Amino acid sequence: MSTDKRTHDRKFVRTFFTTPTAVEGEDDSAKMLQSAVQLRGMQAPDVWVPDNEDATAPNMRDEGAGNIIDVVAEHGADFPAEIHPRVVWHRDDPGTRYQGFEHMREIADPDNGAIEHIDGFVIPEVGDIDDWKKADEFMTIVENEHGLEQGSLAMSVIIECGSSELAMEELRTEMGKPSNNLERLFMLVNGEVDYTKDMRAITPTGELPPWPELRHNTSRAASAAGLIAVDGPYDDIRDVEGYRERMTDNQAKGQLGIWSLTPGQVVEANKSPLPPVEGYWVLDADGREVELESEGGVEVYDGDRVSLSETDGGYVLTVGGDELELDADELREELLDMLSYVPSMDDIVDSMEEFEAAKEAGRGAIAMTQAATVRIDGIEVDVERDRMWDEATYQALQTPITLFQDVYENRPDQHDDLADLYGEGVVERAMNVG
Repeated sequence: MSTDKRTHDRKFVRTFFTTPTAVEGEDDSAKMLQSAVQLRGMQAPDVWVPDNEDATAPNMRDEGAGNIIDVVAEHGADFPAEIHPRVVWHRDDPGTRYQGFEHMREIADPDNGAIEHIDGFVIPEVGDIDDWKKADEFMTIVENEHGLEQGSLAMSVIIECGSSELAMEELRTEMGKPSNNLERLFMLVNGEVDYTKDMRAITPTGELPPWPELRHNTSRAASAAGLIAVDGPYDDIRDVEGYRERMTDNQAKGQLGIWSLTPGQVVEANKSPLPPVEGYWVLDADGREVELESEGGVEVYDGDRVSLSETDGGYVLTVGGDELELDADELREELLDMLSYVPSMDDIVDSMEEFEAAKEAGRGAIAMTQAATVRIDGIEVDVERDRMWDEATYQALQTPITLFQDVYENRPDQHDDLADLYGEGVVERAMNVG
């Protein structure tokens, strides 16, 4: 097996949404599962995780396993996303591992009616690679016991300690060996809270460290092993802007999925990696990226970090505390260094179609022009840059379109949302490029 090749139907997972399986003190302990299974469209995640571990009290987990069966058996056929329950597990506790095994056996029993709608299980608190193999072997036993196809249950793990982080380095060597079924691996999910505890990390405020290295390592391991990387939960559910910034930072690492704690976060995470509806220019204003306002075809900067004035011989551009005396050509070059363009879905499709037409005509590279009129302090400057497109550029910029196509193919419940967002014409063209 080539571990660089994705082995599951989903190429991308944008949203990993967890729900407690049993709520104590309620007339219906499965009420939160009943609510989550009704989600549709942009509120529904790519992967739903009925959480029979941390989100559910220990004394409620047996009942939680039964609730998963009841809710999924009744509603799973109509749910638009994949379903991957999280069971208990711990690298240092055989009793906990056995309890997780027993819950998987119960949930996967065809007589209970849920397994035909379940895609796999999420295993938390894994340790070194031998521990991953134990979980895999338990799942193989469950499959054989219930007459399921070997490897049909996907396994996702949560990286919550140093040993599991190191284990990711061994996946390319271990996957595909006849002694295991680790090809069933699907997602590598960051678990920053327990990871922080395991690392004995301390911050002055008690907040979690950002752990950029962990997110990079998870993304790298997923890429090398043909898996999907998902970031951990963002606990401040009211901080929408912070959640967006976290996702933008992740996406630059190739980690396009994130844990979602609320349907509101699911909507944000479902939309975040998709190309914007409208393209826009951003200006690096003394270390801060500022989106320019488009007014009648002119891109306007309205801030106090950058200023521009005319002199008898040219211009004075002030950025922070630095003043630059420039002529017209120098000003254009300086602004080009400060400006970036964020292409819309329509822009990306246009560029891909143009490059594909050029390839058909026998040309291996073409120049794409980006131009704008920028206004700073009432002074307008025309800027223009050419970007060379070759096959490598095409392949790199194909990722957001491939993501869009994967979403469209796997989430028919979002077709109307996507058409409303982009327009039916753009959606049709996006499905036909690449």
